[in-house]
Amino acid sequence: MMDIVVKKALRDFVLDVDIQMPDGGTLVLLGENGAGKSTILNLVAGLMTPDVGHIRIGSETFIDTATRTCIPAESRGTGYVFQNYALFPHMTMYENIAYGLRIRHLPRDEIDARVRNLAGQLGLLGICDEMVGKLSGGQRQRVALLRALAVKPNCLLLDEPFSALDVRTQVQMREELKEVLSAAKIPAIIVTHDLRDAVALGDRICLMEQGKIVLCGDADAILQKGRHPFIDQFFIGT
Repeated sequence: MMDIVVKKALRDFVLDVDIQMPDGGTLVLLGENGAGKSTILNLVAGLMTPDVGHIRIGSETFIDTATRTCIPAESRGTGYVFQNYALFPHMTMYENIAYGLRIRHLPRDEIDARVRNLAGQLGLLGICDEMVGKLSGGQRQRVALLRALAVKPNCLLLDEPFSALDVRTQVQMREELKEVLSAAKIPAIIVTHDLRDAVALGDRICLMEQGKIVLCGDADAILQKGRHPFIDQFFIGT
């Protein structure tokens, strides 16, 4: 279950959204840069606080201004894949994935088993000892994803996960992410400006403009031509 009803005054507009996904799944927030998409991720993660509203993921109420409920960011159990990946360049791939487990003081053998199992799922076992600075963009993206999944989050947040990748790698990563989300069986929120990401991954897609949701539905509904100029631009020349 995903229930996000929030208002927050930003510099250029007021973010005002009401998103309901009773069955969970993957929510995609689609739109131009500056539409308020990443702000929603930060509100869910607890990095920002809404002026009014509530956020419920699964059985947890992360925040509810009406009852003054507010779970701290570190206790929300979200996994965040940042746009720039936010990896530690002085650490190996293995150490990056294990980081969240080590600060939670999990036993060493459990950390090792979890990291190697995750790395194996995406074909990265052979480069566990490589410094992340030597990895390709696609490999770094996979490491960031696995680091977020390693802590077994109750919700996965991804901010423009494919924007720094070439087109061929984007196609591959969409398929891999779809498989990972299906296997993990956790709700996810993905921010993107690319309709291809939204259609490939979203159970529900919300098109945002200036802090408002202007179009919402599944991929078939969103792809109807003539519904919105942002969607139509992807069909130019086809």
